[in-house]
Amino acid sequence: MPELRLARITPANIDTALAVKVRPDQEHFVSPVAKSLAEAYVHGETAWPRLILDEDGTAVGFLMTFLDIDWNGKGVDFRSGLWRLNVVPDAQGRGVGRFAVSSVADELRRRGVTRMYVTWHPGDDGPEGFYRKLGFELTGETSGGQTVGVLHL
Repeated sequence: MPELRLARITPANIDTALAVKVRPDQEHFVSPVAKSLAEAYVHGETAWPRLILDEDGTAVGFLMTFLDIDWNGKGVDFRSGLWRLNVVPDAQGRGVGRFAVSSVADELRRRGVTRMYVTWHPGDDGPEGFYRKLGFELTGETSGGQTVGVLHL
């Protein structure tokens, strides 16, 4: 795996973040970075967006974490997890996704979280296999038509 690191989104790198795009055939699985950053803005402290940079500072992906959201709006089930993961085509298959999931898990553990959630669009060409290989288990739930997985930290 190449040396990777996370970077905060700043005025200096906003254009770099906005340029992160997945393959055209994957666009229906994940929202573009611009939408994610708009959602991060309106959700404030419950969103944690980051650029994923390789060893020479090239952006190879984007992730966004959700932190302590009221899962079903009833004030009793607060969850944290991976909200978005976008990896540029040239970096796919090089460990960027695994790094992103591991980085989010580390951040959540640091915050005292014991379960990490993720949702994905079901389908043969979707990311379920990727998440399942990393240890995510199906919860039996759906959220907005997406499958919900959980990883015990």
